[in-house]
Amino acid sequence: MAKRILVIGACAALIGVAVGAFGAHGLRPILSEKMMAVFETGVRYHLVHALAMLIAGLSVHWFSHRIFVWAGWSFLIGLLLFSGSLYTLALLDIRGLGILTPFGGLAFLTGWGFLAWGYWKVPPPRDPSSPKSQEEK
Repeated sequence: MAKRILVIGACAALIGVAVGAFGAHGLRPILSEKMMAVFETGVRYHLVHALAMLIAGLSVHWFSHRIFVWAGWSFLIGLLLFSGSLYTLALLDIRGLGILTPFGGLAFLTGWGFLAWGYWKVPPPRDPSSPKSQEEK
C-alpha cells in the first residue's frame, strides 16, 4: 500500500505543477482576477497535499500501520474534492460544485489528524542493528 500512495502522491505533484504552469501561462489572460485567485488557491492546496501524500506513503513504509494509509487516502480525497471543485469553479463557473470544497477541506484536516495521531501513538520500528539504549538495558 505504501508504494501505491507514494506513486499517486508523486503523480499528484506532477499534475499540480502542470496545472499551476497552465494557470500561470495560459489562464491569466482569460480568467478574471477573482477566478485566477480561486484557481491559484486550488493549485496551492493541490501541491501541499500531494507532498502530504508522499509523507503519508513514507510513513506507511516506515511504520507499517494502517493509520498512515488512511491519512494518504484522506489527502487524495481532499485533493480531488477541494482543488477539483476550485478548478471547476474557476474554469467553468459551475458554482453548484462549491458545496464540495468544504468536504475536501475536512478530508485534508482528517488526513493531518491521522498523521498526528499515528506519530503520537504508533511506536517507531526498532532497528535491530542499533545498540540498546540505556532505558532498554
